[in-house]
Amino acid sequence: MARQARILGVDFGTSNSAAGYLCDGKPRLIQMAPGQTTLPTTFFFDYETRQTLIGEAANRALLDGAEGRFMRALKRVLGTTLMHETRQILNERVTFVEIVARFLNRIKIRAEAEAGIVFDHVLSGRPVVFHGSGDPREKQAEADLRSCYLAAGFREVDFMPEPEAAAIAGGALEQPGAIGLIVDVGGGTSDFSLFRSGNEGVTILANHGVRIGGTDFDRSINIDHVMPLLGKGTELRKAMGPGMSPTPNAIFNDLATWEKIPFVYTPQNRRMVAEMVRLAQFPDRLSRLATVLDDELGHDLAFAVERGKIATNDGDGQSRILLDQIERGLFAPLPADGMARSLSRHAELLAGGARETLQIAGIDPAEVQQVIYVGGSSLMAMVSDTMKAQFPAARHSFSEVFTAVTDGLAIAAGR
Repeated sequence: MARQARILGVDFGTSNSAAGYLCDGKPRLIQMAPGQTTLPTTFFFDYETRQTLIGEAANRALLDGAEGRFMRALKRVLGTTLMHETRQILNERVTFVEIVARFLNRIKIRAEAEAGIVFDHVLSGRPVVFHGSGDPREKQAEADLRSCYLAAGFREVDFMPEPEAAAIAGGALEQPGAIGLIVDVGGGTSDFSLFRSGNEGVTILANHGVRIGGTDFDRSINIDHVMPLLGKGTELRKAMGPGMSPTPNAIFNDLATWEKIPFVYTPQNRRMVAEMVRLAQFPDRLSRLATVLDDELGHDLAFAVERGKIATNDGDGQSRILLDQIERGLFAPLPADGMARSLSRHAELLAGGARETLQIAGIDPAEVQQVIYVGGSSLMAMVSDTMKAQFPAARHSFSEVFTAVTDGLAIAAGR
């Protein structure tokens, strides 16, 4: 087989990951499970079996109530000091570099078993920005991801901006000379690539990105609509003397942040919340917070928020976040207008990111003929509504939002 067929394209995502290679001139995606070409980027460290579960198996273990530690959104940790801190998990002390490497190695093994060849070279997607333009953690984030791939068994690692890969796969070559914009809204970042299509391929005119994505949407909804049911925004009696003081926000903010949830279940936090219950203006609400910590329900709550967000976005009539795992019959109303208010700040950042991309290239919005959406979070109506307001004359199209980046990486890897 030709040398280029030994290059594997990998989209390591905040929420989901995928891989593919070029076969007979077409991208072929790896089957992560029967009928599934994406793999949830999740981990579950099972305390009973002492096994590390990945993907759907990790999600099932969490939702089935198995005893263990669940992790998601580790891509957002790249570039931070957390990546190299050693921590005790199950029977060993490991770093996040080693944890992510095991996930990537699992993808490598599956790809090699399916393709019947060894993939020693990877072309990895990378967000336009991991943390933000000019952020000193940018170079370190790419270096961390490179280290993860090398530790996973790859010998060579190259990177391609994710929206550039999506442009290759998203029909950008169908209209030579046309100017288009890729809007890639994933779990942790939103990337924009302005391109001009031509007979020889795609020319990228400008890349730009902002560090917001679906997990940020979830966080805002969680803080605005769920955390008040757990005591956020209430007051506590002062331990000494008269008067009241606000309930501290830090515990609510961490509990609503995917990558921080595993670290909130500390004895210190449990003692703090028990004292808050004693002094609470509304002790029933703070008691729910205590239940979440005692039963380690943070991820269950986050998944419930994600389900409610999707249901409200799809307009299926639910318009609420079901919280029976905390208290039977408990739910948080989530009407469409309420969700829109929670996401308005993110809509403004998305609009600003798109405008900045055009300014970098010196292109007027009226020149953009097509907007192509990729990334699971681009399915949110807020995203397309925001872009349609910016580019009302453009044709707006959704490609294979979950696998477009992987398709493009596979095509590029095969060249």
